Amino acid sequence: MRHLLNQPYPCEDSLRRRWIKAFWIGVFVGLFLLIFQPFGLTLWDTPYKTAKILGFGLISFLVTAFVTVVTPVLFPKRFTNEHWTVGREILWITIHITLIGVANYLYLHWQLRTSAYSPDLPGMLLVTFVIGVFPATGLVVVNYIIRLKKYSQSARELAVREHPEKTAPIEAEKPRLTVTAENEKDRLSLLASDLLYIESSDNYSTVVYLKDRQPVKTLLRSSLSRLETQLHAHPTPHSPVPVHPTIVRCHRSFIVNLENVEKVTGNAQGYKLHLHHGLFQIPVARKYNDTLVAHLKALT
Repeated sequence: MRHLLNQPYPCEDSLRRRWIKAFWIGVFVGLFLLIFQPFGLTLWDTPYKTAKILGFGLISFLVTAFVTVVTPVLFPKRFTNEHWTVGREILWITIHITLIGVANYLYLHWQLRTSAYSPDLPGMLLVTFVIGVFPATGLVVVNYIIRLKKYSQSARELAVREHPEKTAPIEAEKPRLTVTAENEKDRLSLLASDLLYIESSDNYSTVVYLKDRQPVKTLLRSSLSRLETQLHAHPTPHSPVPVHPTIVRCHRSFIVNLENVEKVTGNAQGYKLHLHHGLFQIPVARKYNDTLVAHLKALT
């Protein structure tokens, strides 16, 4: 069990998906309570009862929005695939559902200020756990198994071409790339084939490349998107293909040179690209899966 809880689990959803998740959780809670009316809500005699019960859904939406949208913004380093596991996902769901239960209890207590009906908090939390935590935990485990099988099998099917040692071609014939910082003064020029990857770090980007066959890192004050634009300049009439077709975006924080990818593996979080004898492992975000797979197949 401990081994399962320590396995990597996807965490980095887009902001749009988080809002959608909060919306549907609010809808589910509101409709569930309206239809089944647990906690003795059938005994609740009050004006505008339907609207008040649907208010539980609104409370659930607001709590979920805070948990899934605001909290990752406040603590960005905690909510990354690098640190997220099956166990953390289950714990976070437990905290999430507990907060929903407490917030809805407080909302109900506020609504019942002048009513004789008053359910107890432990009872509400117990029912909330039965309805939410246990099924959600089961879904996390099932989702982990499905995603692990999907990406592991797909990664095995991606045959990455070999990178044999080449006889040294004429230096002038090798394509080069140049990236510049925001001040337009600091720049880095290197052989395109020597680039391993570029990683974003706030307002800076770290360029990792080979120099005398050893990895070297250079820090540039520039956003990753700005460097990506430089690497994918519009083709000219004399150059109808992209300037560096093997250098692609694979994650919101990474650009990678597919020419130097030695192996592709997969886990529940998605694909991992291995470079320079496995020293560097670059994640692939879900939105880039299809295009990256197509690029890799085109290289083989």
